[in-house]
Amino acid sequence: MLIGEKVRLRGLEEKDIQLAYEYMNDPDVILNLWTGIPYPVTLKQEKAWYESQKDNKNTYNFAIETLADRLYIGGCGINELDLKNGVAIVGIMIGHKDYRGKGYGTDAMRVLLDFIFNQINVNKVQLHAFAFNERAIKSYKKCGFIEEGRIRQRIFRNGKYHDEIVMGILREEYIDITNIKTFKYRKNK
Repeated sequence: MLIGEKVRLRGLEEKDIQLAYEYMNDPDVILNLWTGIPYPVTLKQEKAWYESQKDNKNTYNFAIETLADRLYIGGCGINELDLKNGVAIVGIMIGHKDYRGKGYGTDAMRVLLDFIFNQINVNKVQLHAFAFNERAIKSYKKCGFIEEGRIRQRIFRNGKYHDEIVMGILREEYIDITNIKTFKYRKNK
């Protein structure tokens, strides 16, 4: 288990499926996710995704759980891992409305970065965000990500086209901002 200031990251469990299904059908979540899954997501599709992740060696998915009450509030993880070139592409979703915009996502991303840079031979972590998702972009910048590029008019939402922002952080940048050279597992609180 990986522990931050507000959250812990743990493996996904079957008990998470129902809440994940509810989160994935929240219009605010769908608006900000790049998804190949037709909206709305069915419970059957969510179960199939969960089952597909059990043996998938190219992704690492975590449940985000609050430290205070151990509530499952979303998920994060490595969506694509390129060990040859040392690049991990990550994603995050805070599904529980009451925990958005309160630092839980930022804390989860910091814990995820700590895990990636100190446990996996990765030099760069990259993510994608839609330009209209200003709250997420602000959170990513707090974690040390910088904008590396912009894919113009990549996504169509709410009747118009929006840019997709590509952001990244290098291992050396991560070490500079955190002064952490080795990963430390924190004990459960």
